[in-house]
Parts: sequence; C-alpha cells; structure tokens
Amino acid sequence: MDLVKSLLALFIILVAIVSLLSNLLVLLCFMYSAEIRRQVPGVFILNLSFCNILITILNMPSTLFGVIKNQKPFGDCVCQTVSFLDTFLTTNTMLSMAALSIDRWIAVVFPLSYSTKMRYKDAIIMVCYSWLHSLTFSLIALLLSWYDYSHVYASCTLHLSDDRGRMKFAVFTVVFHATSFTLSLLTLCFTYFKVLKVARFHCKRIDIITVQTLLLLVDIHPSVKQRCLMEQKRRKQRATKKICIFIGSFIFCFAPYVITRLAELLPVVRVSPQWGIASKCLAYGKPASDPFVYSLLRQQYKKALVNMVNKLLRRDLYPSSGHSNSLDTENDCSLQRIS
Repeated sequence: MDLVKSLLALFIILVAIVSLLSNLLVLLCFMYSAEIRRQVPGVFILNLSFCNILITILNMPSTLFGVIKNQKPFGDCVCQTVSFLDTFLTTNTMLSMAALSIDRWIAVVFPLSYSTKMRYKDAIIMVCYSWLHSLTFSLIALLLSWYDYSHVYASCTLHLSDDRGRMKFAVFTVVFHATSFTLSLLTLCFTYFKVLKVARFHCKRIDIITVQTLLLLVDIHPSVKQRCLMEQKRRKQRATKKICIFIGSFIFCFAPYVITRLAELLPVVRVSPQWGIASKCLAYGKPASDPFVYSLLRQQYKKALVNMVNKLLRRDLYPSSGHSNSLDTENDCSLQRIS
C-alpha cells in the first residue's frame, strides 16, 4: 500500500470515529430531550443521523478494507448488500438535507403559518418519500445486477462489470444523480437563498433602528457605540456564513464523487484509483460533519448534552431560567431558525 492510500485509510478511520461518536450524541440528545422530540426538524435530523450511523458502521469499513487489501473485501452476496446500502443511505441523507432546508425556509419565510404548513405528519410524509425514492433506485440497480466491487473507489458500489447494457447503466446513473444530488442541491440553494433574503431584510431594519438610537443618544460612550456597530456588522455576516456552510459542505463533500461517477461514463475518461478513493472519502466526510452543521452546535442540543453530563455526575448546574447572556434581537430569532 503506497503513501497516498495509507493516508486515505487513516482519513477513513478518523472520519468513522468522529461520525459514529457525533451521530450517536445526536441520537442521545433526541432521546433525552422532550423539547427536541416535539420539534418537527427533529424528525429529519433523526433520519439523517440514523443513515449516517449505518454508513459509518457498514460502508466505511468496507472501503477501508478495500483500500488496505486492494481487492474485494467480502464475498459477492455481502458486497451486493453493502452496495445496496451505499446507494440507499447516501440518497436518503441527501434528501434529508433537502427536507431540512424546506423546513427552515417555511419557518423563516412563513413564520406565522409554520405550524400549519409543517406539521409532524408532514415531516413523516417527507421522510417516507425519501425512503421510497432511495429504495426505488437501489432496487432497480439490484435487479439489474449493477452492484459490484470497484477498484477505482475500493468500494462495493454501483459498478458495471461488463460493457453489456452500458447505455442503460449510463442513463440510470445520470437520472439517479439528477434526482438525488442535483435535486437536493437545487432545493438547498432555492430555500436557503430565500432564507438569506429574509435575514438580510431583518438586518436592514435593525440597522436602521440601531443608527437612529445612536443618533438620539449623543452622549453615549464611544466604546458602547463601537460595540453596537460591531454587533451590527456581525449580524450581517452571521446568516451568510451559516448558509454558506450548509450549501458549501454539501457541494464540497458530494460534488467531486458525483462528477467523477458521471465523467467515468465517457469511454475516453479513465479515473485513477487515488482520485476515485479520495472522492469517496470526501463523501464519507459528510456524515462526520452533519451533526455539527445541523444539530450539535445549536443551543437546544448543547443544553441537552450539558444536562445529560450533569445527570451522570449527579449535578444540576444548567440554569433553569432559560435566559441568554447574548444580545436578544428580532434578527437573532430569525437566525436561530437557520442554525
């Protein structure tokens, strides 16, 4: 095993450890906190974390063994099962992220009618659709025997063993990625840009109030004015930064792998194993980053984690008043919908 593959194998191990621990923490928070369970986004996050855990314990070890052994790590039956799960779980996670973006779009753009537009029943229906969508493409590939070990990706995945049916496989691959990756990406871009537009509107309105207040308080200390202006600047950047993380992490992790899978359909393209495995490793990076992007850095999950730790240590140190020391503004309430 050369240096590049050794580094990729180490990367997979580190990603698997982070992914397993962080997604398990999300599930623990969901089970512990009644507040999180009551909220509609918790359904999508639960589905996302469940799929990420399965990817971590089933698909990542398969690729790791493939990288180390440089050959098919399991028998044909097990390899087909892992390939099926790889297709199903990856598609399901993409659609779950799209569903989360739709939920946040409705929460921010239509806050007064959110409770009627996005109910628990609606969330369950969306999750069921993502399962049905993922299962359909996975079963089609299984019935057509398009699952096998690929040396390019060192993984059990979608793979055409011979040139027979190459056109059907190419059409399936294009449609599959168009309805999973591309559809999810377009949904993310549309919904989060709408959210960003609303957030900027709130920022602009609050900026006007802040400036008018500073003009009225002529005797205010310069340091206080400076802090207000700095908070005004941070407020403008906060929503943009979060949305860039949501969309950017999706593109960074999935786009190289998807583009590579589409490019290899061309007869003139030959993908090197180093790049193929690297693109697969980037896709594995998404399950490790999702808990931090969508849940663990949010206040509710932090509170649940602190309460669980205090309960284990038989302490009750978390303040029960629920008050925050940060500046409470209307814009911050809107941004909490995004985070």
